[in-house]
Amino acid sequence: MAKAKQEESIEKQLWKAADKLRKNIDAAEYKHVVMGLVFLKYISDSFEELYNKLKNEEDMGADPEDRDEYKAENVFFVPQQARWSNLVSNAKLPNIGKIVDEAMDSIEKENNSLKGVLPKVFAKDNLDSKSLGGLIDLIGNIAFGDAKARNADVLGHVFEYFLGEFALAEGKQGGQFYTPRCVVELLVKMLEPYKGRVFDPCCGSGGMFVQSEKFVKEHQGRINDISIYGQESNQTTWRLAKMNLAIRGIDSSQVKWNNEGSFLNDAHKDLKADFIIANPPFNVSDWSGELLRNDGRWKYGTPPAGNANYAWIQHFLYHLAPTGTAGFVLAKGSLTSNTSNEGKIRKALIEANLIDCIVNLPAKLFLNTQIPASLWFMKRGRTSKDILFIDARNLGHLINRRTKELSHEDTDDISKVYHDWKNNKDYKDIKGFCKSASLQEVGELNFVLTPGRYVGLEEVEDEFDFKERFSELQKELQEQMKKEQELNKKINENLAKVVYE
Repeated sequence: MAKAKQEESIEKQLWKAADKLRKNIDAAEYKHVVMGLVFLKYISDSFEELYNKLKNEEDMGADPEDRDEYKAENVFFVPQQARWSNLVSNAKLPNIGKIVDEAMDSIEKENNSLKGVLPKVFAKDNLDSKSLGGLIDLIGNIAFGDAKARNADVLGHVFEYFLGEFALAEGKQGGQFYTPRCVVELLVKMLEPYKGRVFDPCCGSGGMFVQSEKFVKEHQGRINDISIYGQESNQTTWRLAKMNLAIRGIDSSQVKWNNEGSFLNDAHKDLKADFIIANPPFNVSDWSGELLRNDGRWKYGTPPAGNANYAWIQHFLYHLAPTGTAGFVLAKGSLTSNTSNEGKIRKALIEANLIDCIVNLPAKLFLNTQIPASLWFMKRGRTSKDILFIDARNLGHLINRRTKELSHEDTDDISKVYHDWKNNKDYKDIKGFCKSASLQEVGELNFVLTPGRYVGLEEVEDEFDFKERFSELQKELQEQMKKEQELNKKINENLAKVVYE
């Protein structure tokens, strides 16, 4: 038993312990309690590390209570009453909820970039003080070592893992703030956002940005070479995004919130991004399409008022730089739909040579919908006249009865095919999996973009030897006939004995 626990990651152990303390609180509400405390632990640890360093340098003129010292090091200033050590010392008090709310409030007052971001939900009646004190003790055990980078990385992983677990716990509602990690990973591996402006106009809790930052770091790039821009219409989700990015040290000043959303109130009107990476909500009917009939973004045709899919596509294109690339998730139906002008828009996009690659995804990847999904990759300034189709429906594995996930190997395989094709490097069509189709071939299939229509059926290696199998069957038949004859002989002999006796 002890061995099994030892093998579990710190994230899993913490999640199990935190979930036990949840009691009668809904996961959607509890999420803000836990994530708020993880964030508070992170900024307090970062602050206290710099505070101790400045304390040791007081004789050289350093002032550990000078706000500017922290601003210069990009560290949030944490007032005395909000420091983690103070929360731990008060964790057993019946009014600990009020103490935490006041701590959050004081941090926001000291740090303009966190204004309106931190949750103040700790004094609510349904969160009992013992459970909250237990959570504070639990999260207090996260820190490993004093190095800020290491501590931020550990807390960042915990934050990311908890977001995924809360999304699973919330089910359908969880999908509104969380795109499955494997889908984000695949988008980032295919886009390779090494340098430039990265934009997500429906950014949820910021997973696309976190994964982009990870990708750059893993490939020895410089994180300062990318700048992020985002927009989110759900304020509580936007708060999660701001915390998620702050815990990673990513500048989130251009991640904006307004409740009108990207179509009605575009927060980055003049932005032309090098990379757009997004998972917009599928098939949204109430996107205010009737109010935007003559919008300048609809260069390739007016999208239907009852479905936002082709509005999102053209919104992405509007914000794409002259050589920019967009990778995004859409409902699979968008690949074939001919209703309400969608077929004409798709044809115009194809004829404008904007579509680079389409990936058919496995079912059950998304928490909030069973609608089959696909990935679209679009690029301005394309030189190739072909479109790559990848059918990945048979990849992935179940993580529970309802949810599937792509492995790192799966996302590597898919992205390798795309990059080999894009770079003219050893690419070959694989029947049943990938096909490079000309615009003429796509036109012949009436501008339908479903990968299955192009890749064909998977070739199965045929090792069947007819002659050998026929010979085996003959032998089996002869043996059966021999046994039948012997059985008939015994039956007749026994009958004869009965008759004559």
